[in-house]
Amino acid sequence: MALAETEIPTASVSADTALDGRFGPAVALSCRECGARYDLGPSFACIECFGPLEVAYDFGRVTREQIAAGPASIWRYRALLPVPEGVAARPNMAPGWTRLVNAGNLARELGLRSLHVKDDSGNPTHSFKDRVVAIAVEAARNFGFHTLSCSSTGNLAGAVTAAAARAGLDACVFIPADLEQAKIVMASVYGGRLVGIEGTYDDVNRFCSELIGDELGERWGFVNVNLRPYYAEGSKTLAYEIAEQLGWRIPDQIVVPVASGSQLTKIDKGFKELIALGLVEERPYRIFAAQAEGCSPVSAAYKAGHDVIRPVRPDTIAKSLAIGNPADGPYVLDIARRTGGAVEDVTDAEIVDAIRLLARTEGIFAETAGGVTVGVLRKLVAEGRLDPDAETVVLNTGDGLKTLDAVAGEARPTAVIRPSLDEFRSVIA
Repeated sequence: MALAETEIPTASVSADTALDGRFGPAVALSCRECGARYDLGPSFACIECFGPLEVAYDFGRVTREQIAAGPASIWRYRALLPVPEGVAARPNMAPGWTRLVNAGNLARELGLRSLHVKDDSGNPTHSFKDRVVAIAVEAARNFGFHTLSCSSTGNLAGAVTAAAARAGLDACVFIPADLEQAKIVMASVYGGRLVGIEGTYDDVNRFCSELIGDELGERWGFVNVNLRPYYAEGSKTLAYEIAEQLGWRIPDQIVVPVASGSQLTKIDKGFKELIALGLVEERPYRIFAAQAEGCSPVSAAYKAGHDVIRPVRPDTIAKSLAIGNPADGPYVLDIARRTGGAVEDVTDAEIVDAIRLLARTEGIFAETAGGVTVGVLRKLVAEGRLDPDAETVVLNTGDGLKTLDAVAGEARPTAVIRPSLDEFRSVIA
């Protein structure tokens, strides 16, 4: 089926062209709701039912040995992604293969037998967003776009401007005007244009949706709008890496932060693909979703037993999760319920305390989103809703240096002394 006329027909590719290898094993876009299939192109919504589109594949044989022989980046999973065979040799940020930390100290503190932290702060721009943007850049190249763009709560803006600089593309990104200063600095240092919008992230996202239909946005690739099906596939690599780093094993339970909800749904997709390809043993796993209380529409729906997400106006220090109308919220509910997980939220005070807890026990300085996941993990354990004897993974998706204001209030020297041993003895006694 051809793309709708409202899309960008000059940038679409036919089903025959899809077989030339530019999109790797990807063969079509498929509606998550009704199953309608479309040619690969810069499209994100089904014209039959308005459901979200995602990439459909025809995977060949993929082995553990083949993956292990690949580079130490997400490109080791090239055979499972909508990218060409030679993608690792192109100018790109080569994100991924971040460390999986055996968090024994934190586990003992919380009363868990086995806990790992997937620490994505080690990516090139210090957040997991480098993964999704890397896939979107390849799609933008395939469709002939000259400008990369996005609506962002901060991390994505920096990932887009950095990736555009590396790929030799222009960039123009849009953020809420009241974003943390550190994220504004990071998004602007790579060049391109950074535009602040008065309002919430949802206001920014609506503006970008309008811009796509305007001549101003012609030949622009909005990574989380018209390139969203490809962009979202980058989150699967978190599932792939966790399984491989555990010795090709899916963890019993995992705690994932929720903003739009796309990351969580793609982690679930990644686990299912590994099972279907025979790369891991099929076993039950539970997925828990974590939100900040000040922006918790998915958590509220889960607790009320609802299937519909009621939008909210965000009011939380966890700005990277401050999406009041999450596009994938209903799918997060489905996955949490299907896997026997849950959706929970924590207060801003609990977020700050969890940031400090992770730093104190494991030497990992998480941004506020990481404080949300660790805070929810602690809450679930305390309430007996998470199995303390099961192998558990918690995600830290960004670096605490981006959200210093959250913990700056109590940051001061333990003591201030003259350079005197006697005076030092007096303060440590």
